Amino acid sequence: QVQVVESGGGLVQAGGSLTLSCAPSGIIFSSIDAMGWYRQAPGKQRELVAIRTSGGNTNYADSVKGRFTISRDNAKNTVYLQMNSLKPEDTAVYYCSLRVVIYTYWGQGTQVTVSS
Repeated sequence: QVQVVESGGGLVQAGGSLTLSCAPSGIIFSSIDAMGWYRQAPGKQRELVAIRTSGGNTNYADSVKGRFTISRDNAKNTVYLQMNSLKPEDTAVYYCSLRVVIYTYWGQGTQVTVSS
């Protein structure tokens, strides 16, 4: 059974930084085609934040370009989202997702709150 577990969320002041981690289990890490981070703020739809393919290609939402970085550590079977220069509008529940062929798996989410 595939499980996706996020960690690293919390409360931070505007301008601060946080690093989110995502560690899937029950799956061979090298078989994952793409891993990404999404977020959902209250009253809004879930949106893509950043995604990284197994080939190393990355894509970011315009709102986070230059501030967020997605990375993958194959030795630790973990994907990270480094978030710098955080803004109150970054407040949301952040979800890790992974895609294996046609299947997509989601974590339960981790709350990120940025105070002004």
